[in-house]
Amino acid sequence: MTGSRLLDSRLPIVAAPMAGGPTTTALAAAVSRAGGFPFLAGGYKSVDALRSEIEEMRGLDAPFGVNLFVPEGRSPDLSAFTGYAGRLQPEADEFGLQLDPAPVWDDDSWDAKLELLLSLQVPVVSLTFGLPDQSDIAALQLSGARVLATVTTPEEARAAQQAGADGLVVQGPGAGGHSAIHDPGCLPAEVPTAELVGQISVATGLPVVGAGGVDGPVSFRAVLDAGAEAVAVGTLLLRTDEAGTSPTHRAALAEGTRETVLTRAFTGRPARALRNGFIDRHQDAAPVGYPAVHHLTRALRQAAGAAGDAERLHLWAGTGYRQARTGPAGEVIRWLAQDL
Repeated sequence: MTGSRLLDSRLPIVAAPMAGGPTTTALAAAVSRAGGFPFLAGGYKSVDALRSEIEEMRGLDAPFGVNLFVPEGRSPDLSAFTGYAGRLQPEADEFGLQLDPAPVWDDDSWDAKLELLLSLQVPVVSLTFGLPDQSDIAALQLSGARVLATVTTPEEARAAQQAGADGLVVQGPGAGGHSAIHDPGCLPAEVPTAELVGQISVATGLPVVGAGGVDGPVSFRAVLDAGAEAVAVGTLLLRTDEAGTSPTHRAALAEGTRETVLTRAFTGRPARALRNGFIDRHQDAAPVGYPAVHHLTRALRQAAGAAGDAERLHLWAGTGYRQARTGPAGEVIRWLAQDL
């Protein structure tokens, strides 16, 4: 079996960071024990919560990395945002909520989280939603970290190379959850992950982790054969015992009847989800505006999840979701690695 030199894992399999609950330290530990490389999801977490997770993983003496959201530094069109808030208010009325029509922007505590990773000397850091200042990448590297930038096009890959990234996570359009595309006003091109990995490997020469749309050993092998050093999976782990996926989300995945679509309806940034009523009603009206739209809909989505309302919940899922299995996460890793 061949492992990943970039990530120091026995197997070339990565557990993608899934922010908002699905990635847990139990999931990361299970993937690590099975020979894969897990990423903790730093997005949306408080600095203290992230510190606790890092320290827990450190206690296992196993390889791991941390993913951070790069601040986008833009505000939504105020008129479009206000109009969207008014459009969504009837959805919120179902749960007795009042939406705030004033956009909220934050940087997900970027400076504090960066300082945390520097102080704890986290060994691998992946970045998504764009590129930070080159000085931030250099600081992480000086602390001993390998820095991976997530990209969706050869152009983004070349920009990441120029910024000093040690490697790339190449995300194809079939990935579940948020697209890492650097311009959230665009949608990722319909290029298969294996093809995109080949293009970017040639364009940059940097080591690559391929991600997006992997639904089993055959597609996993195809991404490796295209030039990836490792392959990241997220959706295939959503139904495992150790994942923190909500019961409402798990039930929708288990149905296996919905198509997946790219939508900005929930957060203002393209993300792939199981199609539901909320997307059908608001897809065409959703403005570009992450994280403002994320904050606008967050309480509504939390209430929908608690109520078991799958028609108003963000059901993140990649195109291969029907192959997601229940049971221990380690079994998924061994299944993917069976032909190595």
